[in-house]
Amino acid sequence: MAVYVTSDAHGHVRALDAVLSQVSPGADDAVFVLGDMVDRGPDPMGVIRLVRSLPNTHVLLGNHEMMMLEALLGLERDSMDMWAFNGGFTTLEGIAQMDSDEVAELADWAEALPLYAIVSVGGRDFVLVHAGINPGKAAGRYDGTLESLDALLRAQTVEDLVWIRGEFWGQPTGLIDRQGRGPQVIAGHTPTVLLERFAYQPCEPFTDEEGRGKIVELGATWDTGGVPDRVNIDCSAAAGPGQGRVGILRLDDGARFYATIEDGE
Repeated sequence: MAVYVTSDAHGHVRALDAVLSQVSPGADDAVFVLGDMVDRGPDPMGVIRLVRSLPNTHVLLGNHEMMMLEALLGLERDSMDMWAFNGGFTTLEGIAQMDSDEVAELADWAEALPLYAIVSVGGRDFVLVHAGINPGKAAGRYDGTLESLDALLRAQTVEDLVWIRGEFWGQPTGLIDRQGRGPQVIAGHTPTVLLERFAYQPCEPFTDEEGRGKIVELGATWDTGGVPDRVNIDCSAAAGPGQGRVGILRLDDGARFYATIEDGE
């Protein structure tokens, strides 16, 4: 069984399908999708349908799904305005083609999406979350047990888990000790073509040699035994052709897979 993680396809269903074809996940493999399937790109509903068709797939709530859900539930007028400002038009176009039962089912599904997951692969625990965690709220809570790690995550706010940027990418998590033991946090939300604005201790360039988004590890220091404590997997699909890609990380061995956003997408 292999464990794959991807995030932030943002309506680019062709690229997501292409990178999934590279890894060909089987029924015994697990695929974690860390949110932001919708908005900006041409076919957000296509991304959701593809994700939901995969066997053994686990989907987390991203800030764009949260905005979509708030708009669908009609919580407040500002929700629709915020969603539109953040690229919700393409998603709304897809929803307009659905009947009322389909829209209600979509809202029910989105409302039930969890905010984080903890997985253990190859002797290491991984925290999977859309945007990141607030390290200030994590300090002193983790004692090496899964119970304390779950309690640490439950202490985070929704805003931390789906919206945080600089506070997470700009400082250590404090979860990995000097022997390199402890959980890595895998997140998206912040396109890696923009990550330089926020990053503390990047382990590698933020883009590939052609300036395209890529998976980036951060935080490998003496204090972490040389082990990165954060990994960004938002390969900047929202940026579109030129910079955007959809990436997949295999947690078992750290292998990376990419599909480029093409012209016209």
